[in-house]
Amino acid sequence: MENIIYNSTRSAKITATASQAILQGLAPDGGLYVPGKIPAYTGSLEQLAQQTYQETALEIMSLFLTDFTQEELKHCIDSAYDSKFDIPEITRLHEAGGAWYLELFHGATIAFKDMALSILPHLMTTAAKKNHVTDEIVILTATSGDTGKAAMAGFADVPGTKIIVFYPKGGVSVVQEKQMLTQRGANVHVVGIKGNFDDAQSAVKRIFSDDAMKERMAKGGMRFSSANSINIGRLVPQIVYYFYAYGQMVKAGEVKAGDPVNFTVPTGNFGNILAAYYAKQMGLPCAKLICASNENRVLVDFFREGRYDRRREFILTSSPSMDILISSNLERLVYQAAEEDAEATRAYMQQLSEDGSYEITDLMRVGLKDFWSDYASEEQTAQEIRRLYDQAGYVIDPHTAVASEVYRRYREETGDATKTVIDSTASPYKFLRSVVTAIQPELTGMSDFELIDELHRISGVEIPQAIEDIRTAPQLHSTVTEVADMPAEVLRWLGI
Repeated sequence: MENIIYNSTRSAKITATASQAILQGLAPDGGLYVPGKIPAYTGSLEQLAQQTYQETALEIMSLFLTDFTQEELKHCIDSAYDSKFDIPEITRLHEAGGAWYLELFHGATIAFKDMALSILPHLMTTAAKKNHVTDEIVILTATSGDTGKAAMAGFADVPGTKIIVFYPKGGVSVVQEKQMLTQRGANVHVVGIKGNFDDAQSAVKRIFSDDAMKERMAKGGMRFSSANSINIGRLVPQIVYYFYAYGQMVKAGEVKAGDPVNFTVPTGNFGNILAAYYAKQMGLPCAKLICASNENRVLVDFFREGRYDRRREFILTSSPSMDILISSNLERLVYQAAEEDAEATRAYMQQLSEDGSYEITDLMRVGLKDFWSDYASEEQTAQEIRRLYDQAGYVIDPHTAVASEVYRRYREETGDATKTVIDSTASPYKFLRSVVTAIQPELTGMSDFELIDELHRISGVEIPQAIEDIRTAPQLHSTVTEVADMPAEVLRWLGI
């Protein structure tokens, strides 16, 4: 098996092994770690259809995390993908309305982030041992709603770690906030910020790059790492479920091994669809990657015009995990489109930071031909929730509805009849009000917890344990701070 070394997107001189990249999260120069080479998948697509999720995870992750032994990876995988998920197959496909919905929300926090964040703590603690790290690892993360809870659930009371999560106060759903504020764990700290997700994410990146902060951390026997999708340890596990989904499509007889499928992905920070792009480059038979945005349509404009411009109104929508104007993982795609030119990538990111926009070359745009992008308005999102329920009796959350609406439009505009898998990224229970009122607008006066029982009645789907848990859970966190005070809050809580 070929050894994979990771490079920074902003400097050809900065490299790391897989375990080092996972430990660091962000490269020292502010760049993101990318594999020096995308490994080829040489396995059997027919065999893929017969494998368990855990077997597929071991096969795919072994190709990327080459300084982990098979025994180490198997331990991490078996520890992550267990009874924390409410179905033994970990994720499943559901056919509705002419598409296949990949349900990625069967983990402990009922969102797709569980797929990667269940395993990241195990990868990180294993990586620390491999690299003889004795410092306490402080996970510093910004969340647009789902990453925070999934990360805290993964790292809660894990020895040798602490985790601090920043989220936009007023910018997440009621259930998302309640899940975070009731999180148990002596090593867990949750902070609401007076700003949006981009403010939180940018501030976290600045903290990572602050030399004075790093020095204080080192003196205190600590080091930062990240649970955001900027960490390659988040991205690699996400590649797995695209291979697993393809195998399940073969197993169901929907496609023959080797036939192409499309993937439609609701997209904010660009990690989930980037994982699909990596899967395609490995050799998975993907045709089109359909990038679905909400009204914060910065990615749609990028794919259509070749210009990334964050200088626009930040819109709060019913799909808050996609309310993002700075899609961090796009840097990895730009790096690849620039033929791995780190200097060019660094210049683009500097332009984005200083001027708020950048424009790629026509040649780079040719390299993005695998992608098709569009967005769904708030009205269209609600209509799609209602349409799919009326036609197929299937209830989806607003993020999935954005993807479903964009795919429906893609099919109408292109006539492409290729079988398509749509990433279903969260349980509808996580966005109760938006879902129930889209189906039954007359119920707007109900309380959020009354809506739980109403959604159960409408959908016939069991109320997830994650929802039952927060009905009576006490609030354990209440800190709110200004964006400018985030570094001070980190130091205060860490006691350094």
